[in-house]
Amino acid sequence: MGLGRTLAVGLQGVDGFLVRVESDVSAGLPAFTVSGRADRACAQAVDRVRAGAANGGYPLPARRITVNLSPASLPKVGSGFDLAIAVAVLVASGQLPGMLAESVVHLGELGLDGTVRAIRGVLPLTSAAARAGVRDVVVPAGNVAEARLVRGIAMHPVARLADLVERYRAGEDAWHSAPDTALEIDLPGNRTPAPEDEAPSPDLADVAGQDEARHALEVAAAGGHHLYLVGPPGAGKTMLAERLPGLLPALDDDEATEVTAIGSLLGTLRDPGAFQRRPPFVAPHHGASLAAMVGGGS
Repeated sequence: MGLGRTLAVGLQGVDGFLVRVESDVSAGLPAFTVSGRADRACAQAVDRVRAGAANGGYPLPARRITVNLSPASLPKVGSGFDLAIAVAVLVASGQLPGMLAESVVHLGELGLDGTVRAIRGVLPLTSAAARAGVRDVVVPAGNVAEARLVRGIAMHPVARLADLVERYRAGEDAWHSAPDTALEIDLPGNRTPAPEDEAPSPDLADVAGQDEARHALEVAAAGGHHLYLVGPPGAGKTMLAERLPGLLPALDDDEATEVTAIGSLLGTLRDPGAFQRRPPFVAPHHGASLAAMVGGGS
């Protein structure tokens, strides 16, 4: 029994940061604690990891288990740390070799039966890992399409914790020679549809009348200007506004990455295997507060 280390990624908005996951297994009354500003969903990994590891064939020892998520000053949100915590604890308990796992990012939620479940936000998470210089990233099999969009990583999809354990136990050669684990994908990816290939958007040609407003939309779209629509309810403001994206050019690589990352976090991507090239249209309720639209508050 000793110390285990591996890597995960946390998010602040759509920006990711590398998280070092440390686990210590020591003598004492059986306990399992997680420190490092873990939110409720993250802290409940204790129950998921213990049950998932046991049902996967790798029961945790009846000892004192302490997990730290560093940097402890930044909040850790969600269940995407489950797999990294499980790996760190298995390394600390002597059930996994530690050297290889230390430099690998692990993403995924654990089911009580040991399955590795898909999570939201895999695109910004894997992008952050690539920017931090990490080469190997383990992702749930259900998130493979999103992970393929990221350049500069070797992706290792897994469906069960047991599969990952066996791959680690097979050694470094087997880890790097597996046929599905060296996917070097260049931005913007192999599957980036043109805007006309995406779901059709409302067409300005369908609007009858509103000649001045239609001309204003065309001028704003052509010149890249801001547009402010004012009028009483039912005048057609929203109808016109939702047709503006059809007049705008396709998003460039940086814009498409940011828009797709937001969709990944929200779970709203129509095609997780392609970047969104059409400018998005969002219609918040007219009574929504500033905090409701852009975040903030307590």
